[in-house]
Amino acid sequence: MEDGKCIMTWDLLGGEHDLIAAAQHLVQALAAKKNFTDTERKLLAEIGAQLCTLAVRVEPNEVKEVPDVTYIEERLNAVEVRINNWEADQSMLWECGEEEVSLYLNCVNETLEIISSLEQQPFREGVDDSPLLRRVHDILQIAMTRLEDEFKYILSLNQIPFEPQVVSFRSSEDDICVDESLMNSFEDDSREVILKENSGRCSEEHSIDLVNPDVIPDLRLIANLMTSSNYHHECTNAYISLRKEALEECLLNLEIEKLSIEEVLKMEWGCLSSKIKRWIRAMKVFVPHYLTREKYLSEQIFGDSGPMSVSCFLESSKLSILQLLNFGGAIAIGPHEPEKLFRVLDMYEVLTDLVTEIDSLFATEDGSSVRIECHEVLERLGDCVRSTAMEFENAIATNVSTVPFAGGGIHHLTKYVMNYIRLLIDYNAILNLLLKDCQKEDVTLAQTAKAPTMKLDNETDCSLTTLPMAIYFRSVSCVLEAKLNEKSTLYKDASLQHFFMMNNIHYMAQKVMNSELRSHFGDEWIRKHNWKFQQEAINYERASWSPILALLKEDGLYHAGSKSISKTLLKERFRTFHLVFEDIYKSQTSWVISDPQLREDLRISTSLKVIQAYRAFHGRHVSEIGEKYTKYHADDLEELILDLFEASQKSLQSSHRR
Repeated sequence: MEDGKCIMTWDLLGGEHDLIAAAQHLVQALAAKKNFTDTERKLLAEIGAQLCTLAVRVEPNEVKEVPDVTYIEERLNAVEVRINNWEADQSMLWECGEEEVSLYLNCVNETLEIISSLEQQPFREGVDDSPLLRRVHDILQIAMTRLEDEFKYILSLNQIPFEPQVVSFRSSEDDICVDESLMNSFEDDSREVILKENSGRCSEEHSIDLVNPDVIPDLRLIANLMTSSNYHHECTNAYISLRKEALEECLLNLEIEKLSIEEVLKMEWGCLSSKIKRWIRAMKVFVPHYLTREKYLSEQIFGDSGPMSVSCFLESSKLSILQLLNFGGAIAIGPHEPEKLFRVLDMYEVLTDLVTEIDSLFATEDGSSVRIECHEVLERLGDCVRSTAMEFENAIATNVSTVPFAGGGIHHLTKYVMNYIRLLIDYNAILNLLLKDCQKEDVTLAQTAKAPTMKLDNETDCSLTTLPMAIYFRSVSCVLEAKLNEKSTLYKDASLQHFFMMNNIHYMAQKVMNSELRSHFGDEWIRKHNWKFQQEAINYERASWSPILALLKEDGLYHAGSKSISKTLLKERFRTFHLVFEDIYKSQTSWVISDPQLREDLRISTSLKVIQAYRAFHGRHVSEIGEKYTKYHADDLEELILDLFEASQKSLQSSHRR
């Protein structure tokens, strides 16, 4: 076709002829031509677009008549040419400029008007099955398929990959925008407020866009047009498919893997602990930041509160949130090993903080499965916390030793237990909530342990001491004391039994007195245990030094029936004293007291008793037998006592220390 021929055609028709008839004539002429140049194709497209926009003009007082089928068919021909031309073109509409988009959308609207006109025909009985109606629906389907492709193209091209660092983390410890040093200075009821306030600020300061905001109007326009054309399923399915992929990518960026329950249960603790930390971090980001914006995105495209936006959000996000919740559920049903308690508490804490938000995001009936799963996982995690806490007591009570702990020092179990419960203070509010049903008048393993002299302390000197967690802590300490008492019997030396108990009870008392545990155990508990370790120290001195002190008494040194001292017996007494002291020195230099103050106090106490008695005895009798029979002076012994309790065994083989 040449431009001149096109003009001639218009001239021949003239301005008096009907414009639609001219268009029909032009279309028929062009339809016979098989090959078109780019210029001809463009001209044809422009003419077709103009024809699409033509409407029947009606005067104000003129009664509009239902257009006849011939007229409708003429309009349909023009629309069909335009849409088919675009189908032959591989370009995307939204890459060709606003004018092309507008022309195409006008054609779609014209198609919808044609369908409406056909449905208004007088004899409806045969219209639905008419070839013309089927033809116009075929054209509409072509247009809708094109718009669906355009929708997916725009959405996929403009999705913004989620980067976790966009949401500010204070540190690798997974706390979002929270200053822990400040938070720990407040009571527990303030801690929750601080978390919520900071969490809110994080959301406002780090609002994220999931799709380029500039294309939202275009996506909304296509969605509205496809919805009005009864092609909403195609549009929403395209949206859901793409957003599901985006959500999966988000979880991958947060280092969350798809794991079955069996895979979680078989995992070694070191690996599992790392995955729990990632899960906690992911939950803190995914729910309040990502899912909130995901819901907002669907509302922007499909309407603020319409069923389509709700459905799109639910269908696109349900699998991802359930994947996270299923991991939490798998952890909850795993073995209740004590080392897992802190991680489970962290999981329970973060899910507790998010449960209200999850309920809000999935508030509709279709979202009930997510809400139910969330609450069930939270309940199972709570049960896991309670069971693990009780299992911790059981693990202490059933801890088995077949050999005595070297040196009578602080047992590994003592350190582990006391540091364990000290760390639990950070979960004060949660544990008080979860353990309240576990305390039945203090009926715990502590009461059945084989330690009849040990009872739970029921102090009322501080309000915290009556809370479930405080009762639990004291119960654990009772179980520990009972187990330590049992372990002490592994020593054959009675003095070492008391030495061992002194060390361990002193450690427990100091750990409580010098930490936040003090407010939970109470001052009365501390006084009792200070008295306990002091009594064990006294019992140690009696068992260890009483025999040697007996050698420094006058009894048994006199001749039979005389008041004079036997030099032979006196020499034997000094010799025996030296041998016994050297044996004690050799053994007790290998014993250990880790606490410097306790070590110094016990040395001083021993020196006061032994050195004073030896100095007095030596002073009274050295002149009777001579220096060569007194191996040590009092000052020598005093220096030797300073070697005790250093965990480095020494032996006295030299004859004198002067």
